[in-house]
Amino acid sequence: MCRSIKTLRPPALPEEATQEEIRAAALQYVRKVSGFRAPAAHNREVFDQAVDAVAEATARLLGGLEVRGAPTPARRAAG
Repeated sequence: MCRSIKTLRPPALPEEATQEEIRAAALQYVRKVSGFRAPAAHNREVFDQAVDAVAEATARLLGGLEVRGAPTPARRAAG
């Protein structure tokens, strides 16, 4: 896997991942899979659509994960 994609869930990331972090990870993934650092003009639209789709899927995944032992938002606010 691409080493530049960092883990975006607790405890690796102490707070919720930002949209910028999620999009950066999605971009790295699409770059790795496509083999293009920057796509040619004729591939730009499909490349950008893939980054958007991966970012959306990543946000849903992170929002649905239950990480045992990780602080929940309520526990973080109280602590």
